[in-house]
Amino acid sequence: MTMRVRVGQGFDIHRFTDNTSDDRKLILGGVHFKDERGLIGHSDADVVAHATAEAILGACGLGNIGEHFPDTDAKYKNVDSIKLLELVSKMARENNFEIGNVDCSIVCEQPKIAPNRDEMQQKLSLAVGAPVTVKGRRAEGLGALGRAEGIACWAVAVVTQTK
Repeated sequence: MTMRVRVGQGFDIHRFTDNTSDDRKLILGGVHFKDERGLIGHSDADVVAHATAEAILGACGLGNIGEHFPDTDAKYKNVDSIKLLELVSKMARENNFEIGNVDCSIVCEQPKIAPNRDEMQQKLSLAVGAPVTVKGRRAEGLGALGRAEGIACWAVAVVTQTK
């Protein structure tokens, strides 16, 4: 039996709505950040779940999140991105991949990630079926992220393939 280790990188970015009165909730890693502006997107715009899914799909050579869950399909409108992540993880397993772990770096000026990190890691790990770690990083006032115009997330996944 041959086992291969593969690595995938994921990225996602969404901009904030104009104000907190919009009906968009800020969801990161499956956690609702109350009293924060939401992110604009077709789904719930959870950049952490999306970057995690992208990393897993990339590591497995299974395309990208837009191919599997297009923003032109009405059934994905406002969908819970944790559910999409569960489907991606299932796809990985069905294609003979075992997810080892995923590490995420969220870049934003607001909100603070640390108070919700444990809950995010728990929800993401449950959806993936493997450890997912989360770190909050600031853009130190540089560029659109530094001006708090949105949130980005980078993720790296390690998987093993058994033939």
